[in-house]
Amino acid sequence: MIRDYIALTKPRITWLILMSTGVGFYFGASRNWSWLVLLHTILGTGLIASGTAALNQWMEHEADGMMQRTRKRPIPAGRISTGNAFWFAAALSVAGFVELWLGANLLAGLLGAFTLLTYLCLYTPLKPHSWHATTVGAIPGAMPPLIGFAAARGELTIEGWALFAILFLWQFPHFYAIAWLYRDDYARAGMKMLPVIDDRGDLTVRQILYYSLALIPISILPFYLGMSGGFYLLGAILLGAAYFHAGIRASRNRTRAQARAILITSVLYLPLLYGLMLVDRPPL
Repeated sequence: MIRDYIALTKPRITWLILMSTGVGFYFGASRNWSWLVLLHTILGTGLIASGTAALNQWMEHEADGMMQRTRKRPIPAGRISTGNAFWFAAALSVAGFVELWLGANLLAGLLGAFTLLTYLCLYTPLKPHSWHATTVGAIPGAMPPLIGFAAARGELTIEGWALFAILFLWQFPHFYAIAWLYRDDYARAGMKMLPVIDDRGDLTVRQILYYSLALIPISILPFYLGMSGGFYLLGAILLGAAYFHAGIRASRNRTRAQARAILITSVLYLPLLYGLMLVDRPPL
């Protein structure tokens, strides 16, 4: 039973969210930054992210029951009732907001609440109706570094928005690759993801190429903003080129193997980029 409740929180996704939050906090912090505030920020973001994931599964449990990859999730499989799932998710979400508000500051709490509301009230209901849901969903998806930045500094500056922009653009090839891999499942559940309605894949590969290419100049903003040095600049360009190259290969050979290659590249790209950013940060 406990394992099922943990599954509702999607822990494999939460660690990526917390990684981005921690990076945002690090770049938002001054020399005298607080480990206690960082702990509250990570805990609060983890709670609200877990609550959002659980509420999303509560909202989509019928669609999840139609898809092979999700039909064994706790709610469609009948291991957790919809009522218990809702109250569990709601409690996590409220606790996350309060933790961010009281443990960090009100701005961080409000950004966390904004993330939850846009994800659940805009992105989730839009998925059965338009492939543009991915664009809408990329907004809450890019909020974690802003939450961390705001928790550390109490305001949002261009450095925080640069981290937001990187994560915003990174998501498109990543999620289009996932939708490509599971297009039959999404179609069965009535989700109008782009690869579902784009039979030949022309628009899908164009979107992957556009966003992966746009990510290269955006990813070097930390260098020009003085957040990281020349080592980061070189690494960001090389990582961006690899991400873009994966998209080029997929555009030439539109197979599941190439979609999986984009997904793997995306999963490697983000922690490597963050690592370079942190290692090459100038002294405070």
